[in-house]
This record gives sequence, C-alpha cells and structure tokens, in this order.
Amino acid sequence: MDAAQRRVGTHLQRPPPPAGGYGLTVNPTAAEYVHAQGYSVLLPEKLQTGRWNVYRSARSPLRLISRFPDTPDIGTLHDNFTYAVETFTDCKYLGTRIRADGTIGDYKWMTYGEASTSRTAVGSGLIYHGVREGACIGLYFVNRPEWIIVDHACSAYSYVSVPLYDTLGPDAVQFIVNHAAVEVIFCVPQTLSTLLSFIAQMPCVRLIVVVGGDDANLPSTPVTTGVQIITYSRLLIQGKASPQPFCLPKPEDVATICYTSGTTGTPKGAVLSHGNLIANVAGSSLNIKFYPSDVYISYLPLAHIYERVNQIAALHCGVAIGFYQGDNLKLMDDLAALRPTIFASVPRLYNRIYTAITNAVKESGGLKEKLFHTAYNAKRQAILKGKNPSPVWDKLVFNKIKARLGGRVRLMSSGASPLSADVMEFLRICFGGEVLEGYGMTETSCIISAMDIGDRSIGHVGSPTASCEVKLVDVPEMNYTSDDQPYPRGEICVRGPIISQGYYKDEVQTKEVIDEDGWLHTGDIGLWLPGGRLKIIDRKKNIFKLAQGEYIAPEKIENVYAKCKFIAQCFIYGDSFNSSLVGIVAVEPEVMKAWAASEGIQCEDLRQLCADPRARAAVLADMDSVGKEAQLRGFEFAKAVRLVAEPFTVDNGLLTPTFKVKRQQAKTYFAKEISDMYAELREAEAPRSKL
Repeated sequence: MDAAQRRVGTHLQRPPPPAGGYGLTVNPTAAEYVHAQGYSVLLPEKLQTGRWNVYRSARSPLRLISRFPDTPDIGTLHDNFTYAVETFTDCKYLGTRIRADGTIGDYKWMTYGEASTSRTAVGSGLIYHGVREGACIGLYFVNRPEWIIVDHACSAYSYVSVPLYDTLGPDAVQFIVNHAAVEVIFCVPQTLSTLLSFIAQMPCVRLIVVVGGDDANLPSTPVTTGVQIITYSRLLIQGKASPQPFCLPKPEDVATICYTSGTTGTPKGAVLSHGNLIANVAGSSLNIKFYPSDVYISYLPLAHIYERVNQIAALHCGVAIGFYQGDNLKLMDDLAALRPTIFASVPRLYNRIYTAITNAVKESGGLKEKLFHTAYNAKRQAILKGKNPSPVWDKLVFNKIKARLGGRVRLMSSGASPLSADVMEFLRICFGGEVLEGYGMTETSCIISAMDIGDRSIGHVGSPTASCEVKLVDVPEMNYTSDDQPYPRGEICVRGPIISQGYYKDEVQTKEVIDEDGWLHTGDIGLWLPGGRLKIIDRKKNIFKLAQGEYIAPEKIENVYAKCKFIAQCFIYGDSFNSSLVGIVAVEPEVMKAWAASEGIQCEDLRQLCADPRARAAVLADMDSVGKEAQLRGFEFAKAVRLVAEPFTVDNGLLTPTFKVKRQQAKTYFAKEISDMYAELREAEAPRSKL
C-alpha cells in the first residue's frame, strides 16, 4: 500500500478507559496537604501563613505538569515533532482539497515522514539565504499545510515564528513586523500585494516567500528596499540542494511571539517558550485524549493560540489534520468531505448552528417538530439520570443533524468566549459524544481550565489543567471576594509553567499582569462551584457604571442576547450619565426577512427593514424574552435598540481579529444612533416625571 494512502488508525487502537474513570480521585498521599474538591484540590498559597485558596487539578495535586508523563524527554516543539515522525512515519498528517491549479477535489495527504522532509528543506533554505538563528519569521496567510511546515522549520532551526493575522489592517501588520524585527515573511499572492504597498516602511524585512506563487509572475521590489521575493517551491528546491543540520532549541528558548489584538491600543506580543507550549498540551493531555484514528479539521485561525495548541496536541497523538479551503462559507462542504472526529470551534459558530437547527425544527411543524421535541426530551432525561439514551432517537432524529458536521464527530470543544449553558446542552444532546468548554488566553499558552471528560454538568469551564494552579483575588470595587457565600468569587489568577515570559519589549504592561509571585492576573471574574469547577461570571475590564451607580459588564449581556434569533452581533452601551442601556444590533438577514414576510411587511431592502419601528420593536421584544430567561437584572436590559444591516467586521474597524467588539470604536461609529436612542428614552420618560 502506498504510504500516502495508508489509512490512519490501523496501527494503533484506542485504549479502553481505566477502571473508575480518568483519574478523578485525589492521590491519597496528598491528604495531609490538600483538601479534595472532586475535580480540583485545594492548597494553601503559603504553607506557613497562607490561606487555603489555591486550586490544582486532582490529577496532579502536588506537582504541576511540564512534560508528557509517558514521554518526558519531549521538552520542545522540535522534540514533539521528531517523536511524532518516528512514531507515525507513514500515517496521514496534513491534508488539503486545493490542487496546484486552484481547483477543489478530494483530500490529498502528506504523511508525517513527508512533512519532516519538507520541514528540513524549508529550514535549510532559510539558512541558504543567510537567515541566522533567533531571527523572527512572519507567517501571513490562512491555514494550509505550508503554515505548519514553516512553523516546524522554525522550531528545528531555532527561529521565532510570528503569526500575522490575515484580517489585520496594514497598519497593524506594519507595526508587528517592525516591533518584532521580522526578517522573513511567508505569504500568499493575495497578501503579497498588501505587503508590497508598505514594504518601504519595514526596513527589517529582507526576504518574502510566496506560498502558491508562480516564479514567472513574481513582482519585483525596488532595489533600494533590499528585499528579495521567491516562491515557496523555489525555497524547497534550494533547501533540498543544500541540507543543513538542525539548530536545536532549548525548552526555555522563545518559540513564538503571539500578538494579541486587544480592543484598544497597539497589539501586544506575548512571548511563549517551547516549554510553555509543551507544558500546556502535556497538562491538558491528562484529561482530553486524542488518538491516531482521529481526524481533525483546521479552520480556526492558526494565528490564534487556540488553534495552535490544538495542532500541537494533535501532532503528538498522530492525528490526521485536514485543512479547510480557506473560505468559511464553504466550511460545511469541507466537513462533509473530511468527516472529522474532532471539531473545535467558538460560540459564534455554535450559536449559529443552534439557531439554524431550532429554526428548521420550527419551520417543519406538525409531526416532525413533535418528534424532535420528544426525542430531545427523552435523550435529555437519560443524560441527566446518568443513563445511556436509547439509540432509536439518534436513528430517527439526530443522525441527520450529526451529518451536518460529517457524521463522525466524537469530541467537540468550545473556547475564545463563553458558551451559553443551553447551547452546550443542545450540542450534547443533538451531536452526542463529548462536548467540552475550556477557558484560556494567549498569555497562558492557551488552556487554563477545561471541562472534564465524563462530567455531565454544564454552565462552567471545568477544573484547572494539571500544568497550572488557579486562585481568586478579591475585587472590592465590584463586591467580589473569596469569602463570598455560597461560592468564593474574585479575579482569576494563574501560575505555572504555562505562563508567558511577558510582553515583547514591554516591561510596563508585563508587570501590570504578572505580579512578583508569578501570578498572571487575567482580568476575568470567576467563582468556584462544587467539585472544584471554575465558572466565568464577569470581566474586570470593560465595566462601567450607570447613573444610579450600578456596575455593568456589557460582554456578559451581549453573550445573553447572542441567543436571540434576530441577532448576528450586538453592541451594548451605557455610561454614568444615563440610567439605562441601549443596543446596536447587526441583524441576521434571513431571519429578519422571514419575519417581515410573516408580518406582511414589504421593504425594498434590508436597510429599509432595519429602519422600520415595527422591526425594532420585534427585536427588542425577543431580547427582553431572552433576557428574562437568563435572569438578567432590571438595569441589565437594553431599553432601546437600533438595527443595522451591515455586520461588525475587522474591515470596518468594529471587531478585533478574534471577533471581539472594539468598544471605543463602536461608540464613535454609532455615536448618532446612541444619542438618538437616549433622546427618545428621555422624551418617553418626561411625561411620567410630570405625573
């Protein structure tokens, strides 16, 4: 059998779970020092004088994990890749549907061994061009196999990878390249033209490598810039003709600088070492298991730490990784072709799946709608009682829903922002398997905590991974304290081998988030639930006071309203001069048009419909209904809304590349709408005041 066609999973079988589950009991030898909390254990911060306020994973209560327990010799990303190549040489590794001529077909695969050969060629090619150890290498294109190959080359030859968001504007890209002194940029033809428009403003760049480019059609750069442009294929040829030995990194060496977009100011570069990333994946591996029989789809941006760490974990376990076409609108087609077993996503997409399915059920009506609800409730009750649901419900109802993701998904994960509890429950019932929510950030090399396999409770982000410890610090101005009853509350602080070395060339901001004892202050507010599970309840930043003195966390409210059928995106605004909140809603076009048709409302286009007072009233009523269901407090309800047809995007300056609302920019962008809404509310309030 040809190695490239070898079927993944025939050489290693998935092991059965150990008796009693996956190690959820506390090591009895730790009893003198720890208090069992189920999934977490509680320790004193300082043995002599400290309070018992530090939580660790029950899987490793006395030692924070920094290496894979079964393969402790793996200390760097290069070690991890070498292990995978030696263990899974002829197994499928990187797959793509895109042909050399740009057409789309079935997935074609590169094996682990073939990826190793390409990695060496890329690294040798960079040395051929005089790129020295420690140089920063920029990656400026969306997910595809070459991204991973270049990243492996950086690890093998001690270069520092610097992801550049393909959605970032020219100013931010220029800032990052100059700030990190990036010498080489890998790009695609689409991003090359952007780079060349301001190449003169990036004097540190000496080489541009075009992935998918044609030697005959490469543009030239002014001689004065000193920049050479070559194709990726040319670099491979040069590297293969002049192979160079590896320049091996140490665990403490910098592996990557990940620039976090932030909602204000310029990007900050989180410096992550090889040891940071290995520790994060190793700690998580005690809970979340991947297998060589698994297939993973890569579409979340590789410039984000969430996808980056998923790739490192998948690599370690010999997983086959198939890449999407690069177009989110064609993702469902890619899922059908690849049929992954692991699906990582974000609440934004899960909310859309939830809305699409629930709307389809409502539209089906009659017997089909009744059958869905009967199946849903029966499966829900079985899960709540800890029983296995009857397979008949999957055959009758849910297998058709599972087919939307290819039909084989056994593990779904959610990260980047909070996932509502009812959407989580919906996914578990409709798709089966494990659906886990995690919590993390770039500065912690990704995962801080994650739901535990087998834990059926929802509404939390699980227990700390085995590679970090977590404590809550009092935030008196928001009335959150570790003495709160029934649950301790406070700002989430994290410590351990996963913590970033700091922000690149920014000692001031580094000291603002990492204190003298090594605790990273996340800015998120959490509480401890029974069993040692962490729940995110608020945000220390992005809070403001209303006129009556009530504190508002707009992101929490926006996450509630995200469940409204009319809402694609939402921006909640308030200030200390007004006593109520107002909202800007970017509508779901199809849902809005369907509602208008059902109401007999005729409009020329979506913009005209958004301006219709009847549409505003319908959306606000739906928001009120969802808010009541989520038990928002009275002052947390939006009292007025404006509907917009244009979505919030990176291009119009309203979103960060991680799809978070840029609040200050949104305030300015919608200044007139906000002013008009408050004027209307004051007019409506005036008659009541006279009474």
